[in-house]
Amino acid sequence: MFKLIPYAKKYRKQIILGPVFKFLEAVFELLLPLLLARLIDQGLKANDPHVVWQMTGLMFFFSITGLLCALVCQYYASIASQGFGTALRDALMHKVNHFSYQQLDEFGADTLITRLTNDINQVQTALAMVIRLLVRAPFLSLGSIVMAFYLNWKIGLIFLVTLPLFICLLYFIIKLSVPMYQKVQETLDHFNSQLGQNLTGVRVIRAFAKQKVLTEKLEKISDALRITYEKVANLSALLSPLTTLILNMGILCILYFGGFLVNNGQLPQGEILALVNYMSQMLLALIIVSNLVVLFTRAEASANRVHQVLISENLLQAGTTELTPTDFTQSEILQFNHVDFRYTPKSGLVLQNIHFTLKRGEIFGVIGATGSGKSSLIPLILHEYEATKGTVSFYNKDVNFLQDESLKNAIAWVPQKAVLFSGTIRENLAFGKQPATDAECWEALRIAQVAEFVQSLPQQLDTPVFEGGQNFSGGQKQRLTIARALIRKPRLLILDDALSALDYQTDYKLRQALKENLQDTALLLISQRVSTLQNAQQILVLAEGQQVGLGTHATLLAENPTYQEIFTSQQEVENA
Repeated sequence: MFKLIPYAKKYRKQIILGPVFKFLEAVFELLLPLLLARLIDQGLKANDPHVVWQMTGLMFFFSITGLLCALVCQYYASIASQGFGTALRDALMHKVNHFSYQQLDEFGADTLITRLTNDINQVQTALAMVIRLLVRAPFLSLGSIVMAFYLNWKIGLIFLVTLPLFICLLYFIIKLSVPMYQKVQETLDHFNSQLGQNLTGVRVIRAFAKQKVLTEKLEKISDALRITYEKVANLSALLSPLTTLILNMGILCILYFGGFLVNNGQLPQGEILALVNYMSQMLLALIIVSNLVVLFTRAEASANRVHQVLISENLLQAGTTELTPTDFTQSEILQFNHVDFRYTPKSGLVLQNIHFTLKRGEIFGVIGATGSGKSSLIPLILHEYEATKGTVSFYNKDVNFLQDESLKNAIAWVPQKAVLFSGTIRENLAFGKQPATDAECWEALRIAQVAEFVQSLPQQLDTPVFEGGQNFSGGQKQRLTIARALIRKPRLLILDDALSALDYQTDYKLRQALKENLQDTALLLISQRVSTLQNAQQILVLAEGQQVGLGTHATLLAENPTYQEIFTSQQEVENA
């Protein structure tokens, strides 16, 4: 928990002054039983109205002042905790956004979502409780003991005995519950992961009538989560009643031994009532402490999970070299120099000895069977992974040494799966260029062969886009994502099977528009269709991660068996 405190440095004032005001409230609260004792012994018993009114006025004043102090503390606690949570989320999002693909895969989207939401909420609540209660509860407990000794040292010994019993109980609960809360969070990650898969793939699940199977699987994980929660909840639930038992036994002892002292005239009746109030204050304070322990154990587990992400070093070293206007005058844009690549040190090679050069204005095609490693070229170009062997160069500079922003500003990538964000069409296009004028938006839409569709919509560029673009068809989404890439006017445009949802005519028109409007842009076109690639200046043929061919459509069709097989199979399908 303390590892994350630096993220609350903007709220030092609130974090310091909040407990100060809470401490003042606790001081006033400790004085009330003492004033009550004097009201009884020196006012009511002595039949002195002046003392009664004086003590009543003081008790009223201290109560109102304590309330105001508590309100100020609550205000400061809210500002500090909410600001701390916001700063922590911002830091975590910034860290995640700079993770490499490998780190994102290692953590997983579901656990990152849990850490960004549930875990940070736990830590945020813990800070609020630190400001509001961490000073007050121990001070009331210790203050009650001091006041008890001040009134009568013999009764004060009863207070002194009950506190170590509570501390031993607290230690026992903490030691057992912290590992259990860690397990709860891990089980919750697993549950969120499975739930996310079920929601994402709901159409596939229904299509294969697997609702029952997947529901049962989720129920098993949910039961495991329930059992883990019950264990830790049952353990934590013991704390409050056992605390109450210990301190109620203390009250019984006060009444029992105090009765003898009152009968012997060694203790006034008002002070007995004050001692019972002090024991009750200690009781309430220790119950709060017990609840804080439960809260802090959960927060500690959550803080460790958040901190684990924040201290994760990026596996890829960020480059410092920037691309300059002089670099963009070179004809060679992209080079793979005998590149081997594996995703993890323990996994097999997905690319072997890949070697090619892509020049300005060229169309470079990549084709191969499913699983041949076509899409694995992209994270190497974008420097999301580093080549295991060989080098990937962009304008004759190793991408490993290029500044990340400089590299990616020169490249536009359209993924195989069309991804749109909730908002409007205009806002989605702005992902490619910010700010973008209406003219630039319409030009990109025209080249992407989707301008007529957008013009037919009542709100045109301001048409709402539902989450994931669910209010558009597959082809419409794909063309909109292409337009988002085109508005950037990149030096290198990568289309990763991004034309698969288009019919042949639209596919042809789009490629012609790209050729006419982006003459200086190099196009890396990954596709399963030979017809899409046949006009490319070079076509790279991959088979099981190996480069088995490189040349024009005519050359490969005449000399390359793998390419011939792909071409023949597609011709048979078209003629069928």
